[in-house]
Amino acid sequence: MKKKLLALALTAAMCASLAACGGSSSGEATSAAGGETTTAAAGGEGTEAQTQAEEAGDPVKGGTLTISLSASPSKLDPIHYTGTYESQIIKEVCDTLIEYNSQLSDYEPCLATEWSVSDDGTQYVFKIREGVKFHPGQYQDGRELTADDIAYSLNRSGELSDSNRLSMLEKAEVTGDFEVTCTLKSPNSSFLTALTDAGNAIVPKEEVEGWGEEFGNHLVGTGPFIMESFALDQEAILQKNADYWMTEPYIDTLVFKVITDSTQAANALQTGEVDIAMDLKGESVDTVRNNADLTLMETPGLHVAYLYFNMEKGPTADPKVRKALIEAVNVDEMVAALYKYGEAQGAKLSLPPGSWGYDASLEEKVPGYDPEDAKALLAEAGYGDGLTLDLYISDTEVRQNMAVLIQAYWAQVGVTLNIHANEWGTFSEVAMSNNADVFGMSWTWYPDPYFFLNKLFATEEFGGIGNGQHYSRAEVDDLLQKALEATDQNDRADYYKQALAIITDDLPGLFYANENVIYGVSGRVHDFIQRSDGTVKIVTPENNVWVSE
Repeated sequence: MKKKLLALALTAAMCASLAACGGSSSGEATSAAGGETTTAAAGGEGTEAQTQAEEAGDPVKGGTLTISLSASPSKLDPIHYTGTYESQIIKEVCDTLIEYNSQLSDYEPCLATEWSVSDDGTQYVFKIREGVKFHPGQYQDGRELTADDIAYSLNRSGELSDSNRLSMLEKAEVTGDFEVTCTLKSPNSSFLTALTDAGNAIVPKEEVEGWGEEFGNHLVGTGPFIMESFALDQEAILQKNADYWMTEPYIDTLVFKVITDSTQAANALQTGEVDIAMDLKGESVDTVRNNADLTLMETPGLHVAYLYFNMEKGPTADPKVRKALIEAVNVDEMVAALYKYGEAQGAKLSLPPGSWGYDASLEEKVPGYDPEDAKALLAEAGYGDGLTLDLYISDTEVRQNMAVLIQAYWAQVGVTLNIHANEWGTFSEVAMSNNADVFGMSWTWYPDPYFFLNKLFATEEFGGIGNGQHYSRAEVDDLLQKALEATDQNDRADYYKQALAIITDDLPGLFYANENVIYGVSGRVHDFIQRSDGTVKIVTPENNVWVSE
């Protein structure tokens, strides 16, 4: 009977959540999908040469590409960004020193043409590409990039980044006309990967200091697209940089449009309001899959969805409470309810299986579904008469659906859960503050375990969104540091597996799903490459996206 009642509660909660998601975001999607963008997408007179090129399958220049984002970006200054929604825009406006290739298997030159490493692994010397120009802005007219800009941007990130994205950097200094030397605090095997991150993008000092706190709203870089406008909770409009050093983009206008409801994003894709719908979930996956004019692009992501418990204060500082909260949830049942169309696999650990530091033998350490033991543990912890917790999430559809399911599960063991859903900027502030009992989000990055384990569990990450709940264990910090200093990947993997074992025993959160990267793509989009880290790249050495009208 209890199982039947729980199923009914979960079904009712899911329906209520879906209704709330649709109602709250419909107005935003309608206003964001204004006629101007649609007109621009179809605008322009096509020439006979263009028509012939399209029929032959050859790239053509021009047109607008519109991409939906499932949450609203809020901080476009590289040192302040906290989510992939922001990095998608930053990566099109700005360049980094080096880049990952589309397979995430190797580094390739970007603003640096080559680099070398000292024998002790603490100094990196970069040769800087000549002839690169910044976009014209309010405080400079599109001047040439210099080595000073590289040093300035990296030092700024190392000192001021909200998420400690370059915390290993001691200093970056100009050592030649087009040469920069980076000195690390200690050997760090993740440094090159960190340089590919949007948080370490290169920006001009004049624009940063001229705009001050408003710089993110007027972002300037050297990338393939120039930011024309940014409207919070609505859209960012970018225009092509015809003088881009790599090659001229085929796309004239690139629009990132905020559509937080996955169903609405799929509908917008069908009607032509957007050309790429990102982060598809639920029924929208089938909507795209069953439309012959659209392509569903799906690949296992380097991704973990989780609930992170406050490790320092409140009820969840008690490991008995954490274990009870984990045991109260039937993860397999929840994942099946959340991802009815195969959008994810159930997870166990805080590292995705696609990372080379993953250790499947640790999965058995995670407590299984046992609501009776959960009740007993809560009673032992002094909460036999009940417990109230606050859960903070972003306002995306999948997180809201997850929250109401968790609410129903925890209610079965006497836990009352208050759900607080906010747009990404507000949510991320709470997640970084260590003031939430529990927050729910997902983490996706590169295959290197550093970008999961160090960012989520190193003590030095206090204040960042990764370790906003203040997990701290000296043994883990030591192992994570050893992994950074080791040069052999097998040794690094061993250190990370040891750290992962301790983290798993400490029960810092409920890691419940490894979501796939799922996009819907219009048939008018060509040469688009999907990456397992979810990053959209319009112009790279491997591709230059174009659209047919």
